Amino acid sequence: MNQFVRITVIILLGICLLALFPGGCSSDGKDAKKEYGAKNIIFMVPDGMGLSNVTATRTYLNGVGGEGLSFESLPHIGYQRTSSRNSFITDSAAGASAWASGEKFDNGEISCRDNDGDGVCDGTRIHAETILEMAEALGMATGLVVTSNITHATPAAFGAHVHDRNCESEIFRQLIENDIDVLLGGGIGTNRSSCLLDPTNRDHNKHQNKHQNKQLIARARDKGYAYVTDKMEMGRISDASKLLGLFKDGGLTPISQRTDNCLEPTLTEMTRKALDILEDDTDGFFLMVESSQIDWANHARDAQYMIHEVIEFDNAVRVVTDWLAADARRSENTFLVIVADHETGGVIIEGPYGSLPTRGDANSMEITFGSNRKHPERQAGHTAADTLIWSNRPECARAMDNTKFFTLMSDFLNIQ
Repeated sequence: MNQFVRITVIILLGICLLALFPGGCSSDGKDAKKEYGAKNIIFMVPDGMGLSNVTATRTYLNGVGGEGLSFESLPHIGYQRTSSRNSFITDSAAGASAWASGEKFDNGEISCRDNDGDGVCDGTRIHAETILEMAEALGMATGLVVTSNITHATPAAFGAHVHDRNCESEIFRQLIENDIDVLLGGGIGTNRSSCLLDPTNRDHNKHQNKHQNKQLIARARDKGYAYVTDKMEMGRISDASKLLGLFKDGGLTPISQRTDNCLEPTLTEMTRKALDILEDDTDGFFLMVESSQIDWANHARDAQYMIHEVIEFDNAVRVVTDWLAADARRSENTFLVIVADHETGGVIIEGPYGSLPTRGDANSMEITFGSNRKHPERQAGHTAADTLIWSNRPECARAMDNTKFFTLMSDFLNIQ
């Protein structure tokens, strides 16, 4: 066989192989794309957590000088400024909307600037496309996992547009209509506002909200969601591409108050299930995970409540970092960021002075809450303090405004 014939045969064999195996070494081209090219964003929010929360939790678990928490091992640390458009002190709605949409919003607004003061987002108001919606447009899977109600301010800001964070039935409708693949957390609860009801008749509103919520769950089922209400049902889901899990009206039971027979999943369990579902998408995924009740614990000035919520958040972070560590290419193609929307409570560790705190004893650290000192009978409030950023990406190792995350995530996904 002369050289020309040999070259011709080799070329023809190559063409045949490409036709049989278009994905390269994989027999499935989609699998090859996932393995080598698809990008993921995992945005984890310890709502209301300041540095003193981290210090207290690390010391409670491991003592002074002990091993750090999982997210403390991430290689890049920065911090963000947190103010909203109309306030030095942000709320979660404006804070999360800044992340999601890259703009400043007034407190209470959900990725929607309402200059008129009434109505849901429409053509007369600024409707800011979110990073989650941009990810969906790229074909990526999306998920929201929280320990609050799934319609609370932080998850809502990524998947809905309303003028008022209390419009939770409308938020729920938009989350479902936006086809967010995984929605796990608490249900709306019947005392939340649809913003379409009679504000003078609370009992009527409760009845109508309950009716609306049932209709929305039915709508989700019609759209192909598997619907679960406890961790046993969630654990049995193995082949669903869309999952709605509502495990309690309102926020989930705090970790420190749960009994052994509690049927609500933990943040760790919900995060693991979300990854199991979302990682199958060959175009990558966007996942937001929020430990919502660190904020609630700080509001309540309850150190035990706070510490156990931070511990559970760190367990969820460990699930994510273990998932990343299992595949170097997966790690390279995933943007992981951990950042609180604001600090809550002005948490201060005041003791013990002259000795060391006892491991496993929150009281020995003499934790106090400094905010709202003018009104100590009220809940502790949000503060204007900057919040720390932990990430696997060097772009986050800097001081930045909260709106900058939108740009960083857009650039990571090559969105122009």
